Amino acid sequence: MIGRAYTAGLIGADGYEITVECDILPGQQHVEMVGLPDAAVKEAKDRVRSACLNSGYPFPDTGVVMNLAPAHKRKEGSAYDLAMLMSLLSSMDADGARDIGDMSFIGELSLSGEVRPVNGVLCRVLAAKEAGRRAVFVPCENAAEAAVVDGIEVYGVPTVRKLLDHLRGIETIEKSTFDPLSFTGDGTLCPFDFSEVRGQERAKRAMEVAAAGGHNILLIGPPGTGKSMLAKRMPGILPPMTFEEAVESTKVHSVAGILPPNTSLLHHRPFRAPHHTATNVSLAGGGTGFVKPGEVSLAHNGVLFLDELPEYPKSVTETLRQPLEDGRITVTRISGIVSYPSFITLVCAMNPCKCGYYGHPDKACTCTAQSRQNYISRVSGPLMDRIDLQIEVGALSYDEISDTTPGESSADIRERVIAAREFALRRFAAAGEKITCNAQMSAGQVRKYCVPDDEGDLALRVAYDRLHLSGRGHDRLLKVARTIADLAGSEQILATHILEAITLRTLDREDY
Repeated sequence: MIGRAYTAGLIGADGYEITVECDILPGQQHVEMVGLPDAAVKEAKDRVRSACLNSGYPFPDTGVVMNLAPAHKRKEGSAYDLAMLMSLLSSMDADGARDIGDMSFIGELSLSGEVRPVNGVLCRVLAAKEAGRRAVFVPCENAAEAAVVDGIEVYGVPTVRKLLDHLRGIETIEKSTFDPLSFTGDGTLCPFDFSEVRGQERAKRAMEVAAAGGHNILLIGPPGTGKSMLAKRMPGILPPMTFEEAVESTKVHSVAGILPPNTSLLHHRPFRAPHHTATNVSLAGGGTGFVKPGEVSLAHNGVLFLDELPEYPKSVTETLRQPLEDGRITVTRISGIVSYPSFITLVCAMNPCKCGYYGHPDKACTCTAQSRQNYISRVSGPLMDRIDLQIEVGALSYDEISDTTPGESSADIRERVIAAREFALRRFAAAGEKITCNAQMSAGQVRKYCVPDDEGDLALRVAYDRLHLSGRGHDRLLKVARTIADLAGSEQILATHILEAITLRTLDREDY
């Protein structure tokens, strides 16, 4: 008798259903795995054998063949162990494993029969639901994450014996549930506050504009001027995550294996800050075998902070060009092509020159004009073109740094950011647009929603000619002006909005 059980695999952050078929054949005892299994899947035969015996069930003393379909897709990892055991028990017509066609089983087995947690459970449960399964059984540690999926029964399973007792009706496992009201999407969990930043009012304004429109921003200034302080406080002024955004971000973190145990959803926007020694793979994603998400995807719907931007290898920073433009990154490997979401707010920081003191009021710069240009040119023009705001963060005077007057809090700035986002969302919703912030606008949408008045158009024309903007730079300047107008509650883009947007692009000036 051929037994069947269902589970789910992963392709990037998306799941797909896998059918595990088991057939018991005459001959000497052996277990054969087919269906493009990797080493971890092949090793499952020993885990399944021991878990089966230690759970009180005999293991066939003849041949066993297990097929993981579809056979053309490579199967990786240990998440199929539980489904393999259930298909084996089904082929043996074991009590409790006879009527499991509308169920899905996800989890790794220990030799004693315990069900261990695995990565990517949220993505796998979504695949089970889409395939029409009524119930899914997952490790207890993954139950909170799986319960987020509505429309399918979720059970957290501690051991194989407990699972089979549940299926036989001996001892019922309680269903895992998720309360949507428990989700807050709160960004105030950020431990840093803008009130702690002394001075730098212009830079704070630029951070507010970046948060309101989802724009990328570069902070340029000497060491110790507060660039990193500003960047670390960015998550605290971003609007709360929507439920859909939280699900998307949680899927990526789950696949990467960095979602804390017993966590249902991420409630705050991610903040990732890789060191400048990061490699292409760690930033973009990849690896041997399963293609893992990189930092640019782990920061999806949040902030990616690159400190000392010119110190990153150019080949690494160039990998950002596609995801910054498309909101997704496609990683191509011999094992296949995988796409991960990567809509991020990129925050970068850099010194104005190699020694760091160009433009400092007190410390002399030791760099030549050529060396300064060489340093800045480590960041390519096409990448710089994708950074909407480029703002100088100057050295502070003694009076500024010793001022004990509290600055404006992150909560106050966040209120204005949320109001500006809602102002923009009403405009997009009225036209049926499926975008959430100004930075996501396409070229056609820029032409539609970013039309300045006559004086603003004249200011834009002068800036385009004098600053030698590219077509992309022109559109990004208009997007920033649209955000500044939204912060002011103005549907019309005025000349003052255009002029402020121009002042927020430092590197377009001739002295840079």
